[in-house]
Amino acid sequence: MIRLYVVLMILWLFQCSVNAQIKLDDFGRIVVNSYIPDNVNIPAEAVRGLKNKLDQICTSKGMGGSEVNPRFIITVSVNVGTKDIIPGPPQMIAQNMDVTFFIGDAIKNIKFASTTLSIKGVGTNENKAFIEAFKMINPRNKDLAAFLEEGKNKIIQYYATECDFLIGEAFTLVKQEKYDEALYQLTLVPEVCEDCYFKTLDTMNYIYQQKIDADCRVKFTEAKGIWASGQNPANAERVADILAEVNPFASCQNDVQNFIKAVDAKLRADERARWAFKMKQYNDKIAAEKEKRRIAEEKSIRDDTFRENQATRDATYKENQSQRDAVFRENQAQRDAVYREKQSQRDAKLQEKQSSRNYELDKLRVKAYRDVGVAYANNQPKKITYNNIFW
Repeated sequence: MIRLYVVLMILWLFQCSVNAQIKLDDFGRIVVNSYIPDNVNIPAEAVRGLKNKLDQICTSKGMGGSEVNPRFIITVSVNVGTKDIIPGPPQMIAQNMDVTFFIGDAIKNIKFASTTLSIKGVGTNENKAFIEAFKMINPRNKDLAAFLEEGKNKIIQYYATECDFLIGEAFTLVKQEKYDEALYQLTLVPEVCEDCYFKTLDTMNYIYQQKIDADCRVKFTEAKGIWASGQNPANAERVADILAEVNPFASCQNDVQNFIKAVDAKLRADERARWAFKMKQYNDKIAAEKEKRRIAEEKSIRDDTFRENQATRDATYKENQSQRDAVFRENQAQRDAVYREKQSQRDAKLQEKQSSRNYELDKLRVKAYRDVGVAYANNQPKKITYNNIFW
């Protein structure tokens, strides 16, 4: 039996218009934003080059920043060790400096990881010396790669330890009727944080239902007010336009249907044409969404069958491969045993969590929640100011 609410996300597809500046792919991944304080003692032109390097470092590991989630940042501290003047012509300035990179939580002012690179820059003036020095930073440096991996693991650990607190904050926002913000906060949990991700997915089911129920109540009240002000074809058309925006899976849908019947009964037969057209559009919309749900269910069944067959094929392949690679496995037995044990634990854990879930419908509802997050993020200020970063 398909769990209640898993199809609710389909309805957002015709209720929400998403702007292009925020992408759905920005949600569900770990994001680190580059940040250089305004008071850093570096020339402005050199700051731009250093910020580009920070962006390249993050992008090289798929952690490039986004306005979606500004919480986690990568920043730097530059310490000039020596500055030498080289006689000319032309006279040159050589600077040796240590650049320390940090990843942390800008909201709670917590440092997650750090590493330091020693670089040197030579130029005809101090500004150019800084620029040339920053050009020497290799985004794929092995120390930077290890630094990013450590920061990523600390962010995953953050979501693992703070998950219940994040969900509690979301419920506080729901009590304030800030449903979009609550969904936005929960959609920021990356998919790689499995335990917290599945917890928030279930919480978003509840919050999304609360959202569409509240929206239904508002629109239903507005429609009844219009009809009470005058029971005529013009107001009937306005009522139809309002009720067409009500999510078909809102809990007040039965009341809406009864109200529609009452309005229809009040109209004379020769005045019902426009009303009937509006209602046909409304019913067609509901039918279309139900058809999407049916298609999603059928696709999920096909996918489940495919995965079962694939698992059988994989098992057969592994058995045959095991025989062919007997000599190789003898030499690798100890290392492979450790790997298979860990992989088996991860696979068992993931399969246990997904066994009761419908994969295809899970994907659809996650898209709906992220649509809400996208719309909310696009309405937030685009310039983010961090305070009290003392790393």
